[in-house]
Amino acid sequence: MTASKIKNIVFDIGNVVVRWSPLEIVRLTFGNIDSLEEKAKLIFQSPTWLDLNKGLLTESEAKAQYQALLGFTELECERLFYYVKRTQILIHGSVELIQCCKSAGYRVFALTDNVHEIVAHLNETYNFWPLFDGAIVSADFGLLKPQPEIYQSLLSHYDLEASETVFIDDMAHNVEGAESVGIQGIQFENAHQCELALLSKGVELSL
Repeated sequence: MTASKIKNIVFDIGNVVVRWSPLEIVRLTFGNIDSLEEKAKLIFQSPTWLDLNKGLLTESEAKAQYQALLGFTELECERLFYYVKRTQILIHGSVELIQCCKSAGYRVFALTDNVHEIVAHLNETYNFWPLFDGAIVSADFGLLKPQPEIYQSLLSHYDLEASETVFIDDMAHNVEGAESVGIQGIQFENAHQCELALLSKGVELSL
């Protein structure tokens, strides 16, 4: 396999295209509490959050669960999901990189652990989603990275060859999940580093 065979470039969304900062979300929601990290884990590593990402719950149902199981007030839940969305601001240079890949003739896709309501918010707020030739959203498939099945769903759904595909994610274990099914991987740090990594794999970009 040669790197120059790449035809498809796949982007994660959180911390690749838009910021994802659980600690900031918790701080904005609950104030400067001592147990920020513990609270963030309680919320974002909970069965409720995982089920939300797998499409098994709606946002309203998740709020009700957080109230019942974690003792959050209705107002705290409203604030939590407000800041979940509002803190997802664009990462410098990433949309331009997606545009550049498209302009160079590559097919571009999204592969994201994400929630229906968050995807709707991103669609309403930003203009990058229509750039994708397709998207695999965990909530539509009931799968989460780094399960091999979510990457295989991408390949089968859009009839892609793994050897012709590169996946970009900020988390090492998600990159490794893609590599386990034969997709090339890049761990994202920033748009410039990612651009250089794509070039090193033979992707031809006119920047």
